[in-house]
Amino acid sequence: MGLPVLLAGLFLWWASYFTTIVIWEFRKILSWLAVPLLGVVAVIAVWLLVKRLRGKGHDARRSGGGGAAVALGWLCGVLGLGVTIWWLVYGAYLQDREYMRDVRIVAEAVPELSARAPYVVGTAQAAPHLGDVTGEISDITYLPDSDRFATLVERRGWLSGYEVGLVQDIPLGGNSRTQERCSFDVDVADARIGGWFNHNLGRKISAQKRWLRFDAGDAYVTCSGGTPTVVVPLKRQTGTLVVTERPAGLALYDGRTGRLTITTDTAAVPGPSYPLSLAARQREGTAAVGSFSDWWFERSGWDESEDGANEGNESEFTLKYRDTSGRSAYVTPLTPQGEASSVVAVSTVPTRHQGAGLAPMTVHRLTPTWSSPKALVALIKAEYRDVCCYNDDRVFELVPTGGSTWTATVGSEQNIRYRVEGRGQVDGREATCLKAADGALIRCAYAAPGSPEERELQRREEEKKQKPENPAAPGDLTGYTPDQLADLQRRVSEEMLRRLKG
Repeated sequence: MGLPVLLAGLFLWWASYFTTIVIWEFRKILSWLAVPLLGVVAVIAVWLLVKRLRGKGHDARRSGGGGAAVALGWLCGVLGLGVTIWWLVYGAYLQDREYMRDVRIVAEAVPELSARAPYVVGTAQAAPHLGDVTGEISDITYLPDSDRFATLVERRGWLSGYEVGLVQDIPLGGNSRTQERCSFDVDVADARIGGWFNHNLGRKISAQKRWLRFDAGDAYVTCSGGTPTVVVPLKRQTGTLVVTERPAGLALYDGRTGRLTITTDTAAVPGPSYPLSLAARQREGTAAVGSFSDWWFERSGWDESEDGANEGNESEFTLKYRDTSGRSAYVTPLTPQGEASSVVAVSTVPTRHQGAGLAPMTVHRLTPTWSSPKALVALIKAEYRDVCCYNDDRVFELVPTGGSTWTATVGSEQNIRYRVEGRGQVDGREATCLKAADGALIRCAYAAPGSPEERELQRREEEKKQKPENPAAPGDLTGYTPDQLADLQRRVSEEMLRRLKG
């Protein structure tokens, strides 16, 4: 018996990736089944006691002791089933409560955030800039530090890794569209997330450090001096009866040498180091902000908005703060649970976080609130019909940009032409202004009182009033009589006819 056990132990130690997955999933299952298993043990113990009591003899049965024991057994069985169902429900509530332990709910305005090109535009412009690359795009991530979009391309084939990384500049305003393409050494750096056998990047991570896992959607690529680096934010598990996840540093995979480094020093990485999936899980945990009954009947907390321009990308927008700190955050517009679809709050989670605990999450209550994204898209199309929406133009991402303001971009996937900025519902209507892609004010459907847009429009009106009126000025037709205008039209028509004949 000793040799098989030894061989099994050596296999489990060698199969670090397999054992990591098994232990990871086993801990999650055990957290849900621990209390029900204790209930089963209690029921079995009662059943054994009942069996013992029933077997004591004819006198015990005749006196009714056996019937009482059977009733007690049924009662324990029903109670055990009830405890099982209760824990499966209440355990989920405790898990949400654990994730929202560091959540702050404030009435303060959202810090000023910088608008960026929509994620859909970054996705659409990746493929045309890949050139002769034959691989398939596996991930596109916005890097707030450099205000660029990073694209990770997988090489075709079962036993292969990544082919190239593409980092491109897609400015919201302006014509600069720089890009950098860095190629992987496919002979040395031949691993990727989800690869086969030794070409699996997750297997390499587990071989270097066990019990850590990651979400594939959290990984991204950066380019530095022509060298691609795959950045994988890692997570660990904590807890026994209530198992939750925590950040556990980064795995850095060098696309030139194939070297893998696991580190907790995230300062030098030019992108998000806090797992986006973990930030999303914290946001979902806000459903438990109230009591258990409020959580069960969905009377507390918030959801991400799921209608309008943000379809397919409703939450965790990576945005950079406008100050000079260089900080950035995952930002999500929130709607109350239920049928209401107006945006009443905005959540922020930093994209960088030091330490092994959850990053602090802040929920900012909006004053004033917004209409739903779907209603705002319809409002933009109605108030700015001359610029939206023709041919392939449409309204893209409606994202928070600080205070109670939001920004929506208007244009096509290849050319962003305008942006519309709003300040929520003021005096019963949405305050919106149309601006050029670079932020220059064009006009407002309704400028909020006291806003910078209102002051700018008043300044323009004052300048217009100060200009002297000159009806006879060249090109000004306001001073012409109807007869003079008719004569001018006749002469223009005659001149056009003469030129056409010539």
